Amino acid sequence: MIATALTLRVVFRLALRQTEGLIGSILQRLGLDLAVPDHTTLSRRAETLEVPLRGASSRAGPVHLLVDSTGLQLCGAGEWLVEKHGTRRRRWWRKLHLATDADTGRIKDADDGSQVGPLLDRVHGPVAPFTAGGAFDRDDVYAEVAARHPEAAVIVPPRSGAVPSATSATTPTQRDRHIAAVAERGRMGWQAASGYNCRALVEVDIARWKRVIEDGLRSRTNGRQATEIAIAGGALNRMLVLGRPEYVRVA
Repeated sequence: MIATALTLRVVFRLALRQTEGLIGSILQRLGLDLAVPDHTTLSRRAETLEVPLRGASSRAGPVHLLVDSTGLQLCGAGEWLVEKHGTRRRRWWRKLHLATDADTGRIKDADDGSQVGPLLDRVHGPVAPFTAGGAFDRDDVYAEVAARHPEAAVIVPPRSGAVPSATSATTPTQRDRHIAAVAERGRMGWQAASGYNCRALVEVDIARWKRVIEDGLRSRTNGRQATEIAIAGGALNRMLVLGRPEYVRVA
């Protein structure tokens, strides 16, 4: 009941009191004599509710993982209020990391943190390759992927001023090979050859998130925000399954 109520709240962008009323109306329509959780109960249970990301089940074979990040507004005045009243109130943001399966388009993990390691820990099964944007061109990202998936290729565009490592001539790293390929083929040529252009799929998921869910978080505490993010990711996966046609060959 709690998970259902919080899912309706996320999908329809409701306040907790509105969610309480909606659940009561649905139960009345169905003729069910069940207790309706009030808005304070929903808020309290959201802090500790364990919500697995629905629709992110593992499939056979390695996963081509696409990772990207975006910002979600927590609270504060919007742009229209700044223009209308000239307020200078600071707005707060939380970074959201999405990990998408390139073959199915489903969200494998959604995290409001900034570490790649915990995100990889929650992805079941082998990963090959790991593709992310230029913001992930860091030594710790390569180390986290190598520690958990030693055979996985890391496809991350090097920064414009990137330089090879000291051992690039003898034992080049993956990053060294990317730098050499960019210098030889150009950045667009490297993107086509490495398969980096598949990262557009996770950008589509971010656009779906902000269009269908919203570009902010309604919850205030870390626990409630984690629950809201997990519910939103599962809802988007469910919508993807329901909206995707199944093709059957008849001849």
